[in-house]
Amino acid sequence: MKSKLLLFFLACLFSSGVYAQQGFPFDNEIRAFKHQDSISAPKPNGILFIGSSSIRLWADLEQRFAGKPIIKRGVGGSTIEQLLDYYTPYILFPYKPHKIFIYAGENDIAAGKSAVFVSEEFTKLWDMIHQKLPKTEIYYMSIKPSPVRAKYYAEVAKANDMIESYLKNKPHSHFVNLVPAIYKPGTTSPDSSLFKGDYLHLNPKGYDKWQTVLQPLVN
Repeated sequence: MKSKLLLFFLACLFSSGVYAQQGFPFDNEIRAFKHQDSISAPKPNGILFIGSSSIRLWADLEQRFAGKPIIKRGVGGSTIEQLLDYYTPYILFPYKPHKIFIYAGENDIAAGKSAVFVSEEFTKLWDMIHQKLPKTEIYYMSIKPSPVRAKYYAEVAKANDMIESYLKNKPHSHFVNLVPAIYKPGTTSPDSSLFKGDYLHLNPKGYDKWQTVLQPLVN
């Protein structure tokens, strides 16, 4: 009897949120999205914004593109590696979006990954999306040079260049260069006034700059 109880306890433990959090990054956020979907699932052919905290913290994303079927699924400080390995079955493919805007890769580089690694992970992600959703338009939003991560600028630029080159001949694919939009006028340095106090995440003025570039692509 005791052995049966022990087995039951272990089964509950391994299926619990505690275990899931240990093996699944940002599990609580994914669960929250799926709970939201269970109440009101987005319709197919929407416009999906997916990626890390630069998407998650874009508080008025839906309002900025009012009238468009925006689906916002930014996940904490996630990486493009995690997006590829964990999240696509939960917060990408189920929506069958008409357009996908992806912001990912900055946290990988900040964690010590190379531009080559980020580019290779993106090519895997692109291939996965294109195979399952061949008519979906894929937009890769360039990695931003955040002032607090200045030591990674060269690697960021290299990753952006590699991904832009990769996408040039790919169907339904677009590289969205958002970097110049946040430069100080007349320079090639990011304008710190467009960032929050952490100098990592954009403030509303910074998102104004992004919106100007993205608006014709979302429409």
